Parts: sequence; C-alpha cells; structure tokens
Amino acid sequence: LCLSFGCAASLRPSCLSAQFRRPGDFILGGLFPFGQDTVNLTARSEPTLLLCERLFMDGLLWALGMKFAIDEINNSSSLLPGITLGYDMYDTCFEALVALQPSLLFLTRNGTTAIGVLCNYTEYQPRVTAVIGPHNSDLCQVTAKLFSSFLIPQVSYGASSETLSNTELYPSFYRTVPSDKNLVEAVVLLLNQFGWNWIATVGSDDEYGRGAQALFLSMVSNENICIAFEGLIPTDLAEPNAKKQLENTVKLINNTKVNVIVLFAFSLPAQALLEHSIRMGLGKKVWVGTEAWMLSDVAATTPGIQSIGTVLGFVMRSETVPGFQEYVAELFSSVEQEEFCQESRELGRLMNAEVLDTHCQQCGHVTLGDIWATLRGSRVQPVHVAVYSVAHALHRALGCTSKACPKTHIRSWQLLHYMNTFPFEVNGQSFRFDQSHSTNPGYKLISWAWRNGTLTYLSVGDYDQSLYIQKSQIQFHTADQKEPTSECFRRCQPGQFRQIKGFNLCCYDCTDCPENTFWSSTDSTSCSPCPQHQWAPARSTRCQDRGERFLFWDEPLAVALVTLTALSTALSCGTALLFLKHLQSPLVQASGAGRSLFALLSLALLSLSCCLYVGRPSDGLCAGQQLSSALCLNGCFSTFVPKALEIPLVTEFPRRAPGLLRWVSHGRAWLLVAASLLAEGLLCLCHLCLGPDFLVADYQALPSEVLLVCGTKSWAAFALLHSYNGCLAFACFLCTFMVQTPGRRYNVARGITFATLTYFIVWIFFLVIFATLRTVLRAVAQICTILATTLGILVSYFIPKCYIIVFRPDLNTEDYFQNAVEEEPEED
Repeated sequence: LCLSFGCAASLRPSCLSAQFRRPGDFILGGLFPFGQDTVNLTARSEPTLLLCERLFMDGLLWALGMKFAIDEINNSSSLLPGITLGYDMYDTCFEALVALQPSLLFLTRNGTTAIGVLCNYTEYQPRVTAVIGPHNSDLCQVTAKLFSSFLIPQVSYGASSETLSNTELYPSFYRTVPSDKNLVEAVVLLLNQFGWNWIATVGSDDEYGRGAQALFLSMVSNENICIAFEGLIPTDLAEPNAKKQLENTVKLINNTKVNVIVLFAFSLPAQALLEHSIRMGLGKKVWVGTEAWMLSDVAATTPGIQSIGTVLGFVMRSETVPGFQEYVAELFSSVEQEEFCQESRELGRLMNAEVLDTHCQQCGHVTLGDIWATLRGSRVQPVHVAVYSVAHALHRALGCTSKACPKTHIRSWQLLHYMNTFPFEVNGQSFRFDQSHSTNPGYKLISWAWRNGTLTYLSVGDYDQSLYIQKSQIQFHTADQKEPTSECFRRCQPGQFRQIKGFNLCCYDCTDCPENTFWSSTDSTSCSPCPQHQWAPARSTRCQDRGERFLFWDEPLAVALVTLTALSTALSCGTALLFLKHLQSPLVQASGAGRSLFALLSLALLSLSCCLYVGRPSDGLCAGQQLSSALCLNGCFSTFVPKALEIPLVTEFPRRAPGLLRWVSHGRAWLLVAASLLAEGLLCLCHLCLGPDFLVADYQALPSEVLLVCGTKSWAAFALLHSYNGCLAFACFLCTFMVQTPGRRYNVARGITFATLTYFIVWIFFLVIFATLRTVLRAVAQICTILATTLGILVSYFIPKCYIIVFRPDLNTEDYFQNAVEEEPEED
C-alpha cells in the first residue's frame, strides 16, 4: 500500500483526484502531504507502512477540509456574495524539491506558465491569490521565502517553528496554529508544577525537533531545570547509522538516571525511539510529548508501548468543524456516480492539468470507511480557519457588503493589511493573527490512559497563558500512582543557596546564607546582600531594618557613667563651697582664692559636659562636645598658670621677682585667665571653620544596628583645639616639677605638678583609644577621659587642701602658707 502512495505514479487519476482542482474568480493554492517518496519508503517495517497510510489519510483529510471550507464560502450569502473561489491543490510528498514545483506554478503570471522578472511587482497578478499550506515547518521555510518575495499570503495549518515568527523574513506567512514558543512555555510550566528539574530532552533531527529543543533549552536555563542529556534522533531511519544513534541515545538516557524525558519529534522518529527504549529495557519513565507524535497511531501501536511508563503532552485546543462529516460522506457517495465523475473530469481539463501532472493516484483506492475514524477528530479545523482567514481578508479588500461584491481586481499583497489588522469569525468563534502572524487558541494537556488494552486520550489540564492541571486524574506508572521524582539534588531550604559541585550545574550542596545576606529566589546560586539600611541573620529569607546604636540613657554602662559624673560634679561643687566658706583663710588665699573657685566651677562644668555624650547624637551635639571640654579644661588650667609662673620667679629669679610678681598675682592674674580663655575661644572658632565633629552613621561596625557616632572631620582642627590646653599644662609642669619647698611650708607646686601629670597620662591613653575606636565605646572613652581628668585634678590639687581645711586646721596658718610675694628673697 505504501509504495502505491508515491509522488510520481503513472496511474490514471481517479474521480476523487479530479475534485482537487476547480476554477473560480480567485484561485487558492493548496499544498498537502498525500504521500512520500517511494525510494525513501523502500524496505520499511510494518509500522512504517502504517505511518504511510496515516500520512496519506491526514493529507487527504486536510485537502477535503480546504475543499469543504471553499464550498461553504461559495454557498454563503454573506461572505463574498457573488464571488466564486477556486482551488488548485498539489502533493508535497514531504519533500522540499517536490513542494517547490507547485509553488513555482502558483507564482506564474495569471493565464500563463511564466514568472515575470520585474523590478516592481505591485501590478503583478500571479496564478493564485493566496496559498494554504504546507503542513511541515521545513517545507514552509522554503516556500515562505518564495511567496514573501511576491507578498502572496501563505497560511499554514501545521507549521509551528518559531523561526517562521520572524515577520521581517516572512512578511506574508501566516499560520492557524501556535508557534513552538507557546508549546515550550507550557512544557516548562508542567515540569515546574511537578518539581521535575533533572530531565532528558530529545528532538528529531529536523526543523521542528531542532527548533523546539533549542527553545526549550533556552527557557529552562532560567527556570532551575537542569538537562541531564540532550540529543537528536535521525528522521531518515534508512540511514546506516540510524539504529546505532538510537541505541546510543537510549544508553545515555539510562546512565543519567532521569525519570522524565521530553520528546520533540514527529511520528516516525518518536516511534523508533520508543521501540528501542522498550527493546533495551529502559524502564518506565514519564514521557512529555507533543501533538506531533502523541496522537499518532504509529507510536500508539508500537509493541509493548504500555510498558514505557506515563505519557503526558500538549495538543492544540480545537473544535470539530460542523457539517464536515456529512460533507465527506456525501462526497464519497457522489464519487460512485458516473455523472459526478464526468463533471469532475471536465473541471480538471479546464484547469490545464498537463502543466504539472501530480495527481493523487492513490485516492482511487480510498473508501469512506478508510477515513471515517479520522473525521471524528478536530484536526481539520486549522485548515478550515486558514481558508476563512483569506476569505475574510478578500471580502474586506474588495469592499463587499452583505449582499454583493464589486467585480474588481485585487492584488495578493493588498490582502496582507486586512489579515494583519482585523479579526475574523468562523462558526461563531473569533480568531485573530497576532504580531507574529499566528493564532493561539491554547493547549489541552492530555494523558495516555489504557482501558482494557485500548488507548484513550484523557484530558487532564489546560494551558492558556497559565497552566491548570487536574493531578488527581493522572494515573502515573508508580506503585502509588503518584508523580515520580526526577531530580539530581534536594531542593534547598529557605535561607540556603546552591553551591555548585564540579562542572554539573544541577549537582550542588545547600549552604546557609551568611549574615547580612538573604535568600532572594527559589534555588538561587547565591545570596543577595541586604541594602545598607537593613540587616539579616544567617539563613535569612528577608532583610530587617537596622536599629540605631548609641549610648542610651537607660543602659547600665551609661547609668554608671552618669552616676560617676554626678559624683564628680558634686565633689567639685562641694570643694568650691568649702573654699568659699574659708575664702579668707591662708590656704585658700595661697591657692589663688577666687581663681580656685573659678577652677572648681570649670571642673564642675567639665563633668557636666559628659552628658553631651549620652543619648542620640546629632551634628550640633557632636560639634559641642569637643568645644565644651576644651573650654572648661582651659578655664581650670588658666587659673594654674599665674601660680605656676609665680613659683619659679621666686625660686629661680629672686632679685627680679618683686617687680614681676605683680603681673601674675592678685587682680592682674585674672588678665592671664581672661587672655587664656580668649585664645581658646578663638581656637574654637577655628575648629568650627576648619571642620567640626559631625554625626556619622556607621553600617559596618555592628552586624544588626547602625552605629551613630561623632566623627572627626579634621584632625588638624582637633589638634589645634586641644594643643593649647596641652601647652598650658606642659608650661605649668615645667614651672613646678623641680621646685623645692622647705619642710615647714606647704608645697603648692607639687599639687600643680601632679594635676598636670595626671592630665598627660590620661590624654595619652585617650588619644590612642579615640583614634582607633569605631563603636559606641568611643563616647564612653571620651566620658572616661573627662572624668579621669576632672577627678585627677581634684584628687591631686584640691582634695589635699580640703583635708587640711577640715582635718588639720592647725596647719591653715599664714606661716605654713606664706605667700611667695610676701616672702623675703634669699641671698644668692
């Protein structure tokens, strides 16, 4: 039977064959696969013969579908009224060279057998107005380039290759089926819903298989689906290496241990792969297929096919064509009548059959019973819609009304605008070509179900932009009929990222996200860093806002420091009150009298300045911290300067002392204090101009909080501000540390020496710590420095005097505290 389906047969055409040509006002060309090359089908197996029969039946069904649609339109009173559509159908034989022959005939100038070579084809009128077909993507890529050169509309009813979506290369190509891109998107969603991320993919070595597999591989790379194996299987099974290639494919799939195989192939290559899988004991798998082989009788009738496992796949959602079965039944009934056959032969002669004599020789052997089973399906709808798309475009281009059409000439290229722009309706259903010149009615997810040894196609889901699956309706091959797993790795838990092992992207360890990073997406290969103002603990799925960290008033350390501050302030104030009470005593007078009270007031203010370091800092507080401590400390040291200068003048320059001492004692000593404070005030202004301390938000120092500290903008301004106090302290130290006082006198110099020495020791440690600390302890270090300095001065200079006043009043005499000014200078 298969050999009689050859393209170049010498038998006389039958009556049914003549029905594939008809004259009309506008001719539509049809390209259908009635048969295959006899050479390629020689010495094939029984399934191959079955495939030949099925291919012929499909081609005949599609051709009859085009004839039915045109007869409907010609009999319609509203679509193209008064216009007759003709048709001229040819066999492609699934061969590009054979398909080119009728394609060239369609391009010939109307009424001739010649193709004009012109610079401008605007007024060129080809033999046909539009072309329906072919079904195969490989053939469409060849023919579409020809028809696009002349801008002749070509509407395919089966070519799904995504390459044909390029409207720049194929501006006049249309199709009434979705592109492979939509199919691949549905397959990827199916795999994701079941969690299958370790799969094998196989495609037939043709345009459909290669194109669909390439699209699939590009999409799964972003969907956390890993390909364990990808391969192509031959389409020409007569090749010497075809069998070996199929066996190697099955072996490699078996080595990957995958449980899911995605197969993009037509019937014959798919059947060959399934046959080898069964024979080589591949085991039960989940086969994800497409309409190209899932609905094929060839694959379904392969011996042992029930042992392959579960078969799932997508088929285009389509409806049956009303009245088509009755039309075909009436046609086959008419074929048996001689009157009908005579009329068909007359029509055939009018069409000049000798131009290209490729009649359907095998159509004479077909009966209604042979094709009756295929009539119940909906595979003819894409052809039916294709014819109607051209008819509606022609109706609009001619300017037809519901009652009549003007008899005018329409060029083929004029139909493209109406096909691109307007929707059309077929049997109450609306269709429209999208930007890629395709229609997308959606898909049905079907599953092979065996009932009493008979295969049925069970609808278990739908896909139209989103996928819906009735999982409970799918009977998997597993013991509990639940979906099997197919993964090389365990899915990482929330807060973990994939750490790749080796070179296989699908084999990895799950590693916890470190601190301040978070898990951003499912099965991510890295963790995303948190924004600067947020943080995250280890193994986190989201970031949290950072809290602020500074020295709070209510934390224990701050409470202890504030308590110590209050104690230091109270001690300074208590000492000042004691001095004020005994202001006229020799001890207080020898210590500077009012200047001592001023020094104690400065120390009290210095202690209180510690409160500026507690609580939330600001730019103003930061600027005031250094200024307050420098001014207060200067107020204390400036009172020491007159007394420190007075001592070396008496001891080292006794003869000149009386003349110079009046500048550093009594009322004039206050001038030195005022001058010192004025100088420090000018240095404070310089500090503000050069760069005061400012608020710094440090996001790096602490893991979960933002550290608010006062930063030093200019170390030069900082040094200038505090160096003056250092110079005063150093001058006081130089003037007093070598002074010897007789045992019967109080050594005033010793108190100044120890006070300044305490200051130096404290500030040496402070500078080292202050320059390196970047935590909340920086404020603590400054408070401790101020308190240590204050207490050091109090303990070394003022507390011993308080002891004498309170506990040794017998020493508080003029003789013991004789003023250096009143003392007689000794002889040299």
